[in-house]
Amino acid sequence: MNIWTKFFQPPKHIKELEDPALIKKQYKYWRIRIFYSMFVGYIFYYFTRKSFTFAMPTLMTNLGFDKAQLGIIGSTLYITYGISKFVSGVISDQSNPRYFMALGLIITGVTNILFGMSSSIIFFALWWGLNGWFQGWGWPPCARLLTHWYAKSERGTWWSVWSTSHNIGGALIPILTGFVIDYCGWRGAMFIPGILCIGMGLILMNRLRDTPQSLGLPSIEKYKRHFHHHLQQNAHTSNVPAKKEVEQELSTREILFTHVLSNKWLWLLALASFFIYIVRMAVNDWSALFLIETKRYAAVTANFCVSLFEIGGLFGMLLAGWLSDKISKGNRGPMNVVFSLGLLFAIVGMWYGRSHIAWWLDGTLLFIIGFFLFGPQMMIGLAAAELSHKKAAGTASGFTGWFAYFGAAFAGYPLGKIAQDWGWQGFFVALLSCAFIALILFLPTWSATDKNLSNKT
Repeated sequence: MNIWTKFFQPPKHIKELEDPALIKKQYKYWRIRIFYSMFVGYIFYYFTRKSFTFAMPTLMTNLGFDKAQLGIIGSTLYITYGISKFVSGVISDQSNPRYFMALGLIITGVTNILFGMSSSIIFFALWWGLNGWFQGWGWPPCARLLTHWYAKSERGTWWSVWSTSHNIGGALIPILTGFVIDYCGWRGAMFIPGILCIGMGLILMNRLRDTPQSLGLPSIEKYKRHFHHHLQQNAHTSNVPAKKEVEQELSTREILFTHVLSNKWLWLLALASFFIYIVRMAVNDWSALFLIETKRYAAVTANFCVSLFEIGGLFGMLLAGWLSDKISKGNRGPMNVVFSLGLLFAIVGMWYGRSHIAWWLDGTLLFIIGFFLFGPQMMIGLAAAELSHKKAAGTASGFTGWFAYFGAAFAGYPLGKIAQDWGWQGFFVALLSCAFIALILFLPTWSATDKNLSNKT
């Protein structure tokens, strides 16, 4: 246990560099290196998270599983992932993201390989549930790094750019699995992503680092002269108290009970995330099957349409992050409301156009759904990190992620059962209901900022 703790222990702060030119050069280098490393690393997390999704039609054909059984397998990942995301958030706030994120990716690769070696639903659920647990090791370290390396005035833009890794990974994996299934079968579609992720995990261990202070650099607040409201007092007259405040560490109890569980904004965001993720995972996991069954599309065509959903989300996240920085001045609430309203209309369009349009229009509608859905999906985590303490960013994001993936679990067996018993119409009614509830939950957060927290950080 001591070896395990030592492995994940964050490196100590070292003496700060004094040369301003060198500090600027080093900051630029490390910000770029850390950003592209966690960006590419999270793309690979998606390879092992979504490999099963696009192998589902083949599993139905080859092994005779029905929608409900496939939903059970899918739900095991979302349940364990949701729990892990919260637990891992607490741990990652006190761990070195360099090893935490890398080891998680390596183990997800191993679980994908074990899944590909199995044939029974029991082992499928076992390995997929274990995969979900270590998938939870990917996001919290990224939240920690984004919070420590990027100031609030720019964080919405950087966070949204990083979040496109979700969409790039989500867009690439259906193409990769579709190609591999054609040549190697569904087992190959599990083996190859697994092997790739083991290799990428080793690369992350080499490329990532922890906080700026662990490299002899000043905190991002000191570097940018951009302090959160609770650090601004005396920040411009003396660097000493500001530096001391920024470097203050929090206990697990303080993180959980002072800055997360007692924060009303985090509860609203978490509940909204629950319903947003039902919609997100439902569209992601079931759209290909919906198009194959209702439009008789080939698997390649259906998977391509789902890729457009992810690409639409990429543009939606970039625009939402930029608008929240430039128009809302760092307030994420207005964009969450506007994008959620657009999502409602996009889902209606997808359902009413189900029997009258060509494949490229289906793809366009999925693009629009992705555009409006991924905006609030991305900004929930960003808002959670900003509406809590800097040292609780991973836990706050993990808390909303916990709710998110319980919502995602409902996109597995429950929605699979709805589609089986009430058809696709019942499926879309459920999606519309979830999108509407999310919109209602976002409304009170319209003006929420870190300046009106009930618990000062």
